[in-house]
Amino acid sequence: MTKTTDPKTAAPWPFEAYTHIVRPLTEEEGGGFLLTIPDLPGLMADGETIEAAIQDGRLAFDAVIAALLEARREIPAPSFRNEDVLTPDVSGKFVTRVPKTIHARLAARARAEGVSLNTMVLTLLAEGLGRKPPRRRVNGVTGSDPSAPGSRLPVS
Repeated sequence: MTKTTDPKTAAPWPFEAYTHIVRPLTEEEGGGFLLTIPDLPGLMADGETIEAAIQDGRLAFDAVIAALLEARREIPAPSFRNEDVLTPDVSGKFVTRVPKTIHARLAARARAEGVSLNTMVLTLLAEGLGRKPPRRRVNGVTGSDPSAPGSRLPVS
């Protein structure tokens, strides 16, 4: 029997098409492993083992895709490359100054959601990066290339 998928409920790209980042969690974070998919901001899964984190990641992927389709939102195309994270001169830490009013709003929102300020800022950055495809320079002109990696597939 051949399995058919309904294009209205199926992901346009499979789980395997997306780059996964699996990292160990510290004891303070509860131990085990955390899986994230950079092209799908907010998608996180964890497990006691790498395999369990990947298995939970598949379930999270299915849930995120279903929610995006139900909300008729665009599904980001797989665009993240391993080189994006393996750049040797990037430490993963930076310091930035923000106006006091923005700092206060971020702190209030973090408190309201019961998370640290660092987690709140990281979440907002990830969501912002996932919302907009990268801008490319072609022949001296900057703009979005709809065929470039990072372009989004409209849901019809």
